[in-house]
Amino acid sequence: MQDLLYGVMMYGISLLTIGGIYAILSLGLNLHWGMTGLFNAGIAGFFAIGAYTSTLLTTAESPNHFGGLNLPIPVGLVASMLVAGIVAFGVGKICLRLRSDYLAIATIGVAEILRLILKNEIWLTSGSRGIPSIPRPFEHLPQPWSELGFLAVVLVLVLVLYLALERAFHSPWGRIMRAIRENETAAASTGKDVERFRMEAFVLGATLMGLGGALTAHAFKFVSPDASEPLLATFLVWVMLIIGGSGNNRGAILGAVIVWAVWSSTELLSRFLPIDWLNRMGYVRIFLVGLILQFILQRRPEGLLPERYSDE
Repeated sequence: MQDLLYGVMMYGISLLTIGGIYAILSLGLNLHWGMTGLFNAGIAGFFAIGAYTSTLLTTAESPNHFGGLNLPIPVGLVASMLVAGIVAFGVGKICLRLRSDYLAIATIGVAEILRLILKNEIWLTSGSRGIPSIPRPFEHLPQPWSELGFLAVVLVLVLVLYLALERAFHSPWGRIMRAIRENETAAASTGKDVERFRMEAFVLGATLMGLGGALTAHAFKFVSPDASEPLLATFLVWVMLIIGGSGNNRGAILGAVIVWAVWSSTELLSRFLPIDWLNRMGYVRIFLVGLILQFILQRRPEGLLPERYSDE
């Protein structure tokens, strides 16, 4: 019985940790889509940039990949945000003049280009073999304290980002962003530099996606080009935001936790299913998430926690 309780506790810690990382990704997407109306379908690209940046800076020296500077993990996390922001600025210069589905197509293309670069530039990233032995915060502590320490880091980051984005949402800057989302022509007619504000939102949201990628790499202690798989790093984040509630930071966090709980719980179900079903669990996950998405779109299209328009 004690072993069972310990296993449940460790599963809960892991669930909250990865769910918190996805909450950071969802908050970044909410800054793009929920606040400014930017249809970014290339989350996986910025996710991968953040993951590899922190990995190359914090791992030990290796002949298999570039970097290996063995720097502190906080340096890697900050660098992942900076590099993702710089890349986003370059992408924004090219793509942000596009609108709606055209922007989505362009960002998908950019994400795929970045994924192929990471896969084929073996001298830089070790290619498809990936990079193991990525350091993790508090890993020197015994279990379960090391897991709890990393969970605390993730939860603190989620709280800080939530408070900062809530303040931005209710500030004049946030009101301008929502005005651009609703009618950018009208916003431009009042003298607002629409392109500059769109770029600011795009870069800031991308930095959060880079941070989410870096935290994921440290959580699993391994990174490869498969980490930027669009299903996990783009589609799932969009579903989280839609289910939680676009335009609401609380909804972005709630959606991330709910969807990741459903996604990961299928691992527990696999123990009670016949062997023939084990190879189908991936399809079961997608089916369950799609079913929840369809229910939300029909019953609550605004999400579980709709956008609040009051600036009180």
